Amino acid sequence: MSLPTVTTTLLKEAEAPARVLCVGAGLGTGVQALWAECAALMPADTLVIGWDLPGHGASRPHDEATTVADLADAVVKGLDELADAGQIPSDVPVHYAGVSLSGAVALQLALEHADRLASSAVICSAAKIGEPQAWRERAELVEKAGTPTMVVGAAQRWFAEGFIERHPERTTGLLHTLQDADRHSYARLCEALAVFDVRDRLGELALPVLTIHGEQDAVTPPAAGEEIAVGAPAGVVRTRALAEVAHQAPLEAPEQVASALVEAMDAAEQAMSKEEK
Repeated sequence: MSLPTVTTTLLKEAEAPARVLCVGAGLGTGVQALWAECAALMPADTLVIGWDLPGHGASRPHDEATTVADLADAVVKGLDELADAGQIPSDVPVHYAGVSLSGAVALQLALEHADRLASSAVICSAAKIGEPQAWRERAELVEKAGTPTMVVGAAQRWFAEGFIERHPERTTGLLHTLQDADRHSYARLCEALAVFDVRDRLGELALPVLTIHGEQDAVTPPAAGEEIAVGAPAGVVRTRALAEVAHQAPLEAPEQVASALVEAMDAAEQAMSKEEK
């Protein structure tokens, strides 16, 4: 089993970066379509780098068994390669924010690579997402029939009521990335979600974690964020619930997500400065 290779994309430049924010998208979505508007709202000194899941967006397919831990390792490897190439500074805080499956990666990073990050944000995600059998059945369906079979259901699950009608250009772009995703890679990622469950490890969290959930999210409702907060040591996890938002918060409410992330990053960096003194 080989480590998947993920491709990074520059979402927002910064002339003199004071921090790096690495962001990821969920199953069936591309990071450019999901995060571009939110990334543009970040402060001038924040460099934003996105990464795509295997077989999604800019990342090449990966038709081998993989885990969420593998994806976290691939993200760290990608950041190391950017630093080695001089494309991101190596002496500034690095923060992470991921949606859905990439939100699961956010938890995995906080557990396994806390020394590499200043904070991690779990967006529209959970310590365990869905049920194993449902993920395995979806993997089998998509491998046979392709990702277009998921589009109608995704449109119903991903967005808050009325959002598609108000913002057809945003939703169309995201749904196109689902239709274009590699079926085999998608299936392997479903299988990774089938075995992902870090609920019994939440007590190990020490890195500052922010959870953001949509009040209309039927996939990972705000209760999932509360579960993470309750399971973690006191003060480690902050939670935020957004009204009129479902499962794609950076696309549905870019201003609110950007504001919450900036607040969390500032708090984490202030805490780091106090520790250094």
